[in-house]
Amino acid sequence: MSFQVFGIPVSRGVAIGRAVLVASSRVDVAHYFIPATEVDQEYERLMRGRDAVTRELQALKTDLPPDAPHELDALLDVHLLLLNDDALVDAARHWIEERHYNAEWALSAQLEVLARQFDEMEDEYLRERKADLEQVVERVLSALAVAQDAALPGGAAAVVARDFAGEDPLLLVAADIAPADMIQFKRSVFQGFITDIGGKTSHTAIVARSMDIPAVVGTREASRLIRQDDWVIIDGDAGTVIVNPSPIILEEYRFRQRQSELERARLARLRHTPAITLDGQRIELHANIELPGDAVAALAAGATGVGLFRSEFLFMNREGELPSEDEQFEAYKAAVEAMRGMPVTIRTVDVGADKPLDRMSVNELRHEHVLNPAMGLRAIRWSLAEPSMFRQQLRAIFRASAFGHVKLLVPMVAHLSEIRQVQEAVKRVKQQLDDSKQAYGEIQLGVMIEVPAAALMLPQLLKHVDFISIGTNDLIQYTLAIDRADEAVAHLYDPWHPAVLQLLSSSIAQARAMGKEVSVCGEMAGDAGFTDLLLSMGLNCFSMHPSQIPSVKQRVLRADAHRLATALPRILESEDPAKTAAEAFAPHQRLH
Repeated sequence: MSFQVFGIPVSRGVAIGRAVLVASSRVDVAHYFIPATEVDQEYERLMRGRDAVTRELQALKTDLPPDAPHELDALLDVHLLLLNDDALVDAARHWIEERHYNAEWALSAQLEVLARQFDEMEDEYLRERKADLEQVVERVLSALAVAQDAALPGGAAAVVARDFAGEDPLLLVAADIAPADMIQFKRSVFQGFITDIGGKTSHTAIVARSMDIPAVVGTREASRLIRQDDWVIIDGDAGTVIVNPSPIILEEYRFRQRQSELERARLARLRHTPAITLDGQRIELHANIELPGDAVAALAAGATGVGLFRSEFLFMNREGELPSEDEQFEAYKAAVEAMRGMPVTIRTVDVGADKPLDRMSVNELRHEHVLNPAMGLRAIRWSLAEPSMFRQQLRAIFRASAFGHVKLLVPMVAHLSEIRQVQEAVKRVKQQLDDSKQAYGEIQLGVMIEVPAAALMLPQLLKHVDFISIGTNDLIQYTLAIDRADEAVAHLYDPWHPAVLQLLSSSIAQARAMGKEVSVCGEMAGDAGFTDLLLSMGLNCFSMHPSQIPSVKQRVLRADAHRLATALPRILESEDPAKTAAEAFAPHQRLH
C-alpha cells in the first residue's frame, strides 16, 4: 500500500531507494555492511550468539528452585521457543545475505518485522508476546556484544558502509542521527535520509546539505510507519516522503531525478568562474568543512578559502579521549596545505547543546543531565573552563599557521571578558612556542556573532578583534527563542523575521564601517534564496558547504549589488520582509 509522510525539507532534490531502518534499542547496536566474502562467517557468528543464549536459558531452567512459580518455568520455555523459531534467527540470514548487514543489524531488522506482525494480531495474549520477543533479541545482542570486542562504537545510529555490493540505492530512516555519528554517515552509501525529529538547521539537516543529498526531517512517525526494504521516494523540495509508490509516480520522480542531475552538471561548469557581480563587486565564496579531507571538495567546488573549519568533529567518536596537540596539529596543517595559500578559518571547539562529547567538562558533566544545554557550558564557555585543553588546541592551530594563511574564530562570544581571556591564552601560547622554538605565523582573531548580546554590543567587540563571522543558525535560534532541532516549533524558526534581519544588517554595516572583515557562515549563506538579500546588505564574503557554492555563485553572477541595496530599507521596514524582498528583487532577477 502506498502512502505519504510529510516533514521539513532540508536538502533539495529527489532520492529513490530501499529503506534502511536504524531503530532505537535499549541495547546499543552497531550497524555496518560486511563484505560478500564474510556472509557465511557473519551468519555463523549470529548462530553462536543464539546458541550462547540458548545455553544460558537452559541453565536457568535447570537451576530453578523446586518452589519456583510454574509461570517462571513456562516463561523460560516461551523464550526458548522464540529463540529457536525459524522466523527469528534463521530469517535474519536474509538480511545478511541480501543486504550485507552485520549480525546485530540483521537481528534488529528481523525483530522489527516480527514486532509489527505481533502488533497486528487480534489476540491480546499473542500481542503481549512481543515483549518476550524483544527480551530474547536483546539477550542475543548482548551475547554478540560480549563476543565481539572489536564492535563498532557509536550506538543505534552509527552506520558505516564497507564494501556494499547491493544493486538498489539505499535511504536511511531513523528517529535521529547523533552529531557524533555524522562523520561515519558522510562516508556511507546512503543517497538520502529521513528522520523523525529535527529542523531546517539541525545538524542532521546540515550534514544532508553538505553531502548534497535529499533529506526530510521532522516527520515524527517515519521510522515507525516505514518498513525495512520498502521502496521510498524522498522529495527534498516539498518535504514529502512517498512509500511504496505506484509505477506512474515512480517514473515521474525518476524523470525529476535526471533533470536535477543535469542541473548539477550545468552548475559545475561555473567552478573556475570568479564570483563577480554585474556591477563589478568581487564576492568571496568560502567553504565550511568538518575534517581536513573536506578541503579537497572545497577546492573542487571552486571555494576561495575555508570560512569555517568546525574543529569539534576532531573531538567526536573518541570514547571520552580528547585528541592530542600533535594530532590536532596534523589535521589543521593538512587542511591549510590543501587550500594552497587560501585562508583557512579554524573555529575553536564548539561543543555542547546538540554536539555533546563523552567528556563535557572538568566535572565529567554529561549532556543528558543538563536542563538547557543550548544555554549552558558550551563553545567558548567550555574552552575557558578547560584551560589546558584550550591552550593545547591553540598551540596546534598556531603551529599549523606556519604552513599557510590561518585565522582563529571564537564561537558564542557574549562578553568582552571572554575576548580578553582568549587574548591572554593566545599570548601565553605564543610565549610557549617561542620558548620551545616552534614556528608559527601571524593569525587574525575573530568572533562569531551568534548571541543577540554580541550583535548589540558589536562596536565594543570590534575594537578587540580583526574580523567577525555571523552564525545565522544560532543567531536566529537565540533571537527568537526557538530550539532549531525541535520539530514542534520548527515552523517558528524564521530567517526572515524582522528582528533577525535588523541584527544581521546592522552587524554587517557596523563591521564594514570600522574596516573589519565580515562573513556569514550560517545556513543563510548557502541558501541561494537569501543571496540577493545578503548582497543588498553589503556582504562580500559567504561561507557554506562546498555543495552549495555553485548555486550561490550563479546567483552572484546575475546580481547587481548596488541596485539590490536600494531595496534594503523597504525590506527592513516591512512587516512581511519575505514578501517585500520577493517583490523588490523579482524585476531585477527577470532582467538577468
